[in-house]
Amino acid sequence: MNSHPGNRTRLHRGICLLVAGLLIAFAASAQARPSNKWRLQFSGGANSDGVITLKFHPKNGEPIVTETPIKKGTGENAVAKAVVKSLKAQLPKDNFHIERDDGEDVLVKRKFGKPSFDFEVVANTVKGVRINPDRE
Repeated sequence: MNSHPGNRTRLHRGICLLVAGLLIAFAASAQARPSNKWRLQFSGGANSDGVITLKFHPKNGEPIVTETPIKKGTGENAVAKAVVKSLKAQLPKDNFHIERDDGEDVLVKRKFGKPSFDFEVVANTVKGVRINPDRE
């Protein structure tokens, strides 16, 4: 093997470019994958007061951020119920259909003819409450 300093520099540069390319590819794959329906599975009761902050981003549209306050002692089914009520008040009624399913799940669906949307849990300051979003 030739240990000339110029060869090592080219090798290091090549490795850096390879790593940068892999990071870019990974970031691109982690970007939005809109869906026409999301299931938000809530589990655990509220061990503290807090706020659940969610973001809905319609394809080719502006993101909509919602906030739902939750009180300490609220059970998982009641958390889901509070989120449904909050989303119905904050999301455009013409674009979204929101319902509760199985007690602790919240379904958010696009209405016919409206764009698919991406979803993100921005923040959850309610201790004990977990949110598991699934594309459907």
